[in-house]
Amino acid sequence: MIRSIIGGAAAAALFYTPVSAAVRTPALSWVVSPSDSGCEAQLELASRSGGVTPVRLTSDGEIISLRFFKDDLPARAFLPLRIDQARFSNLMLRSPDGSGELVLSEETEAAMRRGTTLGVAWLAEEPLTLSLAGSERGLADLRVCGAQASSRHRDQVNAELAARDRAAADARARALSEAQLAAVQAQTAAAEAQRRQVEETAERQRRAEAAATERAYMEARQRAYEDQRRAYERRYEEYEDERWAPPPQTWPRARYPYSRY
Repeated sequence: MIRSIIGGAAAAALFYTPVSAAVRTPALSWVVSPSDSGCEAQLELASRSGGVTPVRLTSDGEIISLRFFKDDLPARAFLPLRIDQARFSNLMLRSPDGSGELVLSEETEAAMRRGTTLGVAWLAEEPLTLSLAGSERGLADLRVCGAQASSRHRDQVNAELAARDRAAADARARALSEAQLAAVQAQTAAAEAQRRQVEETAERQRRAEAAATERAYMEARQRAYEDQRRAYERRYEEYEDERWAPPPQTWPRARYPYSRY
């Protein structure tokens, strides 16, 4: 893939006519607008046949990149740009959405500030050119705007991260508090269950002791009753024996002849 891109660039260089292209290419209007994490300027590269290919120059305040769309881009490659016929190679990285990002080196950016015409031979079927009129001020504005927008974006991201961290901390604190409350409730329930178990055990023991005492009392009463009954029966038998016993024999008193009486 890299060979085809560079090969196309070499073939297109044979037909590259900077004077006529510069005449037909409109001057660059540097309209810099903020994006999600930086700033960008919309550009239109023109071919000799009149076709237009849109690209974007973006900056986060630290680097400036040329972003474009092209099918079947490699994951990374070094692709050339021509500024006033001078060749400058820059690292291209493929983004997750399939677009390409050509990170401009400091040397390329300095050449664009001083140059008059930008040429790209590998982006379309024929070479594309763009006038760099006003590029010095435009690139400076793009970098300053990118730095400001990137700073605001970082502050927003940091604020969102801080808010998420606070929310996560609050959620952890609530979870910990709920876990502690649940643990206290479980301990209270366990203590209450143990107290009820102790009370039920004591109640069963008290009832068992009361039942044992009641049985002992009833057994004692039964024994006393049996003792009284047997004593009564013995007395009654003795009384019956006495009633049916023959009366005692009584003999008259003997009289002696020599008694005075």
